[in-house]
Amino acid sequence: MSTTPRVSSAIAGEPAHFGSVLAHHPVLAERFMHLYGQFWDSDVLSARLKEVARMRNARVTECGFCRNVRFDKAVGQGLNETIVADITDGYETSDKLSDAEKAVLKFTDALIHDPELLTGDARAALTRHLSPAQIAELGLGITLFLALAKALITMGLEPEQMGRTELPTPAPAAAPS
Repeated sequence: MSTTPRVSSAIAGEPAHFGSVLAHHPVLAERFMHLYGQFWDSDVLSARLKEVARMRNARVTECGFCRNVRFDKAVGQGLNETIVADITDGYETSDKLSDAEKAVLKFTDALIHDPELLTGDARAALTRHLSPAQIAELGLGITLFLALAKALITMGLEPEQMGRTELPTPAPAAAPS
């Protein structure tokens, strides 16, 4: 996969990365970052479950940046590499993932691939483990994850080499103007 940026940086002397590309439209960038920060700051759904969904999206989209980043709040809630290693095809039989995590992964697959994956037992498992508010937050999160991964890949903003990196969990920026 080519990692040559397809969109230039809006910041003189700074290489193209997601933030420097969004700087071409600062008002929109500010609003997006505020939304993404608010999503991660909300405790309706745990950061660990959000990160489980984000990791599944990263594996499905093959986003190198997304696959290698871990947010510290999820790590603090017990998400580790042993668990992340099971977020792959066949996760249904994992003995490391909780039933709630498996329900989140099935919902993630349904949103990314085919809503028909979320019928019968899968739907029952989701509603057994998550409230309607948690499902709504998860749906928004998966949508954001998918959009970000596709944007990074399409704009050529993935790093050529990147090891596992733990980053601070995104926080809301000042309210957009």
